[in-house]
Amino acid sequence: MAYVQMNKNQHVTTLTLNKPKANALSTALLKELWNTFSLLETDDETRVIVLRGEGKFFCAGADIKEFTSLQKSEDYESLARFGQKLMNKIETYPKPVIAAIHGAALGGGLELAMGCHMRFVAAEARLGLPELTLGIIPGFAGTQRLPRLVGVGKACEMMLTGESISGSEAVRIGLANEAFEENELFQKVAKLAGQMARKSPMTIKAILHLLQYAKDARYEEGIEEEARKFKEVFGSEDASEGIAAFLEKRKPFFQGK
Repeated sequence: MAYVQMNKNQHVTTLTLNKPKANALSTALLKELWNTFSLLETDDETRVIVLRGEGKFFCAGADIKEFTSLQKSEDYESLARFGQKLMNKIETYPKPVIAAIHGAALGGGLELAMGCHMRFVAAEARLGLPELTLGIIPGFAGTQRLPRLVGVGKACEMMLTGESISGSEAVRIGLANEAFEENELFQKVAKLAGQMARKSPMTIKAILHLLQYAKDARYEEGIEEEARKFKEVFGSEDASEGIAAFLEKRKPFFQGK
């Protein structure tokens, strides 16, 4: 079953995540996104990509149930590295990638959105990295991208509390470009994407390439360490307790081991 639906219209390709429930990032969905972006990179009909979610959410996070089935600690590190690789592919993509966020972009969903070049949100959407409430940490480069967008202090607050913020607040702190009413969001984003699609593909590619030089020199080192810590934390007793509590809909009891 295809989890990524594609629609092309006047050089704008809309990719819609369609994986019940909540468009959770399973391994299959991550791989399908990778293959879809690889395919569209050389597609001359596609000049701008809009990424959105079907149903109530953009993407409510990683597929926790699937991730708990991993057997070895190395599997967790491999998962983190593949997620990081996908987000980096999107961030360094030669065509603009716009996230249109409604409902919620949480955990891996927000990491996916942060990999996009731009984020437009519904004013009442919820955005956050709640991994610490489950006894785990972000693993798809969220610990590195969030501080770049909102500053270290706000990133620290969002990750350590696990609390989400509204789309309007996301705009205020620099996490999103602009907020709209949910019933206007996709129409507004389509209009913006159309404006970009009429520009010279060569000049857009040049700008997107040059923007990569704005990255901190230690960014690559940071995502390497994030993958190692993801493996370490996911194998802990606290992670097992946090995930079990999440699945059982109860409060976790963390013991620091």
